[in-house]
Amino acid sequence: MNKAWVQFHMKEALDELSKLLGLVERSALSEEEFEVGITHAYHHLNTAWNSRAIDDEQARQHSDYDFVQWRQFPADLNL
Repeated sequence: MNKAWVQFHMKEALDELSKLLGLVERSALSEEEFEVGITHAYHHLNTAWNSRAIDDEQARQHSDYDFVQWRQFPADLNL
């Protein structure tokens, strides 16, 4: 597992969820902000999972195709 890569994406997701939670607690979250925020958090969680085994070079040199594949909801998790 590429711990630095996974950690980065998990932290980004956590930051987004914390921001959304703060807005919910203040009753200041619009439907549009919620959609954008949840999409952003899922992007980072999905990327963390789907690309967890890449090496540092792959992380630096990833293609647009890689990016699209990594951000998809995981097909290998039984949810």
